[in-house]
Amino acid sequence: MNKDTVDLSVTLGKIKLKNPVMPASGVFGYGNEFADFINLEDLGAIIVKGTTLKPRLGSFQDRFVEIAGCAALCTIGLQNVGVTRFITEKLPYLRQFSTPVIVNIAGESTEEFAKVAETLNKAEGIAGIEVNVSCPNVERGGMYFGMDPGATFEVVKAVRDATDSMVIPKLTPNVTDITIFAKVCEEAGADAISLINSPLGMAIDINTRRSKLGENLTGGLIGPWVKPLALRMVWQVAQAVNLPVIGIGGITGAEDALEFLIAGATAIEIGTYNLIDPGVMIKTIEGIRKYLMERGISSLSDIIGTFER
Repeated sequence: MNKDTVDLSVTLGKIKLKNPVMPASGVFGYGNEFADFINLEDLGAIIVKGTTLKPRLGSFQDRFVEIAGCAALCTIGLQNVGVTRFITEKLPYLRQFSTPVIVNIAGESTEEFAKVAETLNKAEGIAGIEVNVSCPNVERGGMYFGMDPGATFEVVKAVRDATDSMVIPKLTPNVTDITIFAKVCEEAGADAISLINSPLGMAIDINTRRSKLGENLTGGLIGPWVKPLALRMVWQVAQAVNLPVIGIGGITGAEDALEFLIAGATAIEIGTYNLIDPGVMIKTIEGIRKYLMERGISSLSDIIGTFER
């Protein structure tokens, strides 16, 4: 068996991916930022940073702090150019590749989510929309959409009604039972589910007794530490719904990715580790291929969801 006889392709709802490896939204910018390091044609899909209705400057200064061990806290605050400029300034570059483009979207109300999705639906070259339901819901006193099953349903349904593209809600781990939210997304018409978004954390400077993130106070806890938590939730959700699942959280290479695939994920996203090794996604693809070749497995689909109790 050689690498040409190993099929790494997966079907993610309406999208056929040449392999299961994608960048997580946020760390990869709009794709061109990493074009000097990797060939974007080699990826399963390209997921761009969170896009909102209007441009956002993002959070206050002190957006990132390392945590001893294997983690960091970050709070970028959805800094982005806005959906209109994304379509006119960023999307044309991405259209030159055959790699499917998935746009992560965010909003402060159900109407904003729907409007962003509707605007993207008029543009060519977008295969899917990843719905960040971990944004503060201003209409409901700052509650996160993803922590209220009713609000989650409303947002996913509104996006579903506004677009012909794939709809992929991205779930937060900051809930008691993540399978409840996965089932709600399925009922609302989602085509796939991605998880997990970053858990919330904080860090204090003991000399000043203030937040190390300055005025931001809290941030998303990212890095390799999150993998066991994310893996457990992916396994739970894969058993609870009849939708493809995308695994995210702490993936640093092929072994981590394979754990998610065996647990039931159809595809995976790599986030933080791109900032440590910009070539990690290509290395992960080749590592998965090598794993299959060494075991005489001709198709990646043969190992997805094969975890044994």
